[in-house]
Amino acid sequence: MTDVSHYSQFIPNESAMCQFGHRIVEAINNVDSNKAITVYLNGELGAGKTTLSRGIIQALGHQGNVKSPTYTLVEEYQLPKKTVYHFDLYRLSDPEELEFMGIRDYFNANSLCLIEWAEKGQEMLSAADLLIHIHYVDSARNIELIANSPLGEKIITQLKTA
Repeated sequence: MTDVSHYSQFIPNESAMCQFGHRIVEAINNVDSNKAITVYLNGELGAGKTTLSRGIIQALGHQGNVKSPTYTLVEEYQLPKKTVYHFDLYRLSDPEELEFMGIRDYFNANSLCLIEWAEKGQEMLSAADLLIHIHYVDSARNIELIANSPLGEKIITQLKTA
């Protein structure tokens, strides 16, 4: 029996990282029923979290640039199928700041929340459906996805069958 809660992918370059973001969106589109989806993106500085987010956001229909929300904490993208909230909590000094910005309002039906540095938000964030860990492998990357909910398991199952 295969483990539906785990998936790995070798990513040789930036273009492949964006393409993998497109694959994630295809998997989401095949399982999603307009529920909120929360994804935690983990990895060292420069590992490719924002690049993967760009691939996901562009696959959902965004035509412009996708910048890291390091200083604004969140960038919002109103797209045809989903509203994407791309968070970067790297500079967050206190998780309570998230409460003041109304963090809970972002996790609603038909939203996709991509959260970089989620560990800095701890108890203020919704639990992740999918945990994505990006690891350096020389000049390339390895991505590990771990399901953290039944929806996350469905997304991984779709990735494995695509």
